[in-house]
Amino acid sequence: MSVILASTSPRRRELLTLLGITFEVVPPTVEEIPSPGLSPREQAKQFALDKARSIAHRHPDNLVLGSDTVIEIDGTLVGKPQDLDDAETMLCQLRGRTHQVHTGIALIHETVSVTVVRGETALVRMTAFTDQELRHYLETEESLGKAGAYSIQGEGARFIEKIEGDYPTIVGLPLRQTADLLEQRGVMLKTPVEEIYRLKPYANWKVFG
Repeated sequence: MSVILASTSPRRRELLTLLGITFEVVPPTVEEIPSPGLSPREQAKQFALDKARSIAHRHPDNLVLGSDTVIEIDGTLVGKPQDLDDAETMLCQLRGRTHQVHTGIALIHETVSVTVVRGETALVRMTAFTDQELRHYLETEESLGKAGAYSIQGEGARFIEKIEGDYPTIVGLPLRQTADLLEQRGVMLKTPVEEIYRLKPYANWKVFG
């Protein structure tokens, strides 16, 4: 039995690698369209489940892990920007305020009819960055493909005043939750998850640790 990560995110691949397991990456075949009536937290979990399901039916003997991250502010879901203009709008909305980061994870093993979905939430407080700082950040194009239009593990960290909660959740994969799900299904981790949290071996983790 092998592990498949249903994701195109290099950040999730890097975080999962920290656990010291062997896994395959298979891009999910789903379109992320929010479902009416779901809270942002539940939507993150649903997206994660949809991603895992899109791969699991083709690999029923494997453990398939899906994950998705969304931002919530004022009760509204904020996803990934379509372009830099959209990114500017998102970042202006978040500027000087605290928002929630929800990451859902789903683990499916079709052969034994196992489907588990979990969610993790962290809080992020943004600085009141200037318009000039915003323009310089947008020029890096780091916003593209990132929930909320920023990257805490990249240049976007300069806009973050503080966080409350799990740093890997904000990056895109809550490692403690993920490690627990995998170990419950018999996956041996070469690196204990608490050792990872002690060392914080990922970009900018120690800054917010």
